[in-house]
Amino acid sequence: MPNNVLMPQIMEIGGGAIDRLADVLSALAATRPLIITDPTMVKLGYVERAETLLQEAGIDYGIFADTVPEPTEVSIMAGVDAMQKGTANGPYDSLIALGGGSPIDSAKAIGVLGHFGGVIRDYKFPAQAGQVGLPLIAIPTTAGTGSEATRFTIITDDETVDEKMLCVGIGFTPRAAIIDYELTLSVPARVTADTGIDALTHAMEAYVSQKANAFSDQHALSAMRLIGPNLRTVYHQPGNRQARESMMLGSTLAGLAFSSASVALVHGMSRPIGAFFHVPHGMSNAMLLPAVTEFSIQSAKARYAACARAIGVAEVADSDDQATRHLLTELQSLNRELEVPSPRDFGIDKDRYFEVIATMADQALASGSPGNNPRVPDKAELIQLYEQIWS
Repeated sequence: MPNNVLMPQIMEIGGGAIDRLADVLSALAATRPLIITDPTMVKLGYVERAETLLQEAGIDYGIFADTVPEPTEVSIMAGVDAMQKGTANGPYDSLIALGGGSPIDSAKAIGVLGHFGGVIRDYKFPAQAGQVGLPLIAIPTTAGTGSEATRFTIITDDETVDEKMLCVGIGFTPRAAIIDYELTLSVPARVTADTGIDALTHAMEAYVSQKANAFSDQHALSAMRLIGPNLRTVYHQPGNRQARESMMLGSTLAGLAFSSASVALVHGMSRPIGAFFHVPHGMSNAMLLPAVTEFSIQSAKARYAACARAIGVAEVADSDDQATRHLLTELQSLNRELEVPSPRDFGIDKDRYFEVIATMADQALASGSPGNNPRVPDKAELIQLYEQIWS
């Protein structure tokens, strides 16, 4: 069976890779980029660094620094307005997304809506953004979302507020990615943990997905081999450059894996938690990962055992039963060590949580992601899983 693989045309990888920004723009024949970012990137000086590189190369540019942590259509349309104004020398011919997953996801949506029009709901899965617009250069500053390498973006619907829409297609795929682990050295421990578990979830779900294929398998396994031994290290030793580099590469490889194989039940259940209760995406994944893995293991035991071996918590000589037991122990231990809260400990109101569980289950099923899981749940099983992770 053939598999559709979409990935950046250009990837600059390694410490100092951001210094290649002007060269990447030149390779794409782009001369007037719009930088799409957020206030944190401005405060940390990353935007100034990008500006310096562009100024030294004599490149005209603009800045939209008003993306928000959970992109909505309102925030996206503000970016579309900025994109359509252009510079004094002409319209923008490219986009530079600088930041974590939210600025990159925002830039993807801004590029599609600004070029092709419509509203973001027009592109909600199963619809596809099937055409390429302005070239997007993605520069991630966290090791987690893998958005720099995927065909996906997640945008919250302003009308319903409590729904995160999954949007898919080549139009959302960056043309280039600059993957510079040095940009992650200042990421705080909480964000490091949440984005790191997000990357681990991407790799695991891609490997056990019913859409897994030879291409995605190799990237998923490589990602787990990089992330497994280094996630705790970057949490406790944020300045460990070798561990940061491994996590950054692992995150991108996991992005390539799930862009090809899709994610599964964890992500399907995670998005509604984020939409209703504003839990960071990686954290809501972490809340779910041990319980969903336990729910799913019997339907793909050999695959989950391979995950355990790749992460480094099981030996080749271990039976699949032993390996999967080690995997569950590791996921639970990881959450404890990285201080991942339960929904209750996060501060979510219990009455509200249980009031919307059925709606969250419906939204999870509607996203399509649970259908990729080795064990496909029905609504009642989803409700049970949401109840299970409460505390």
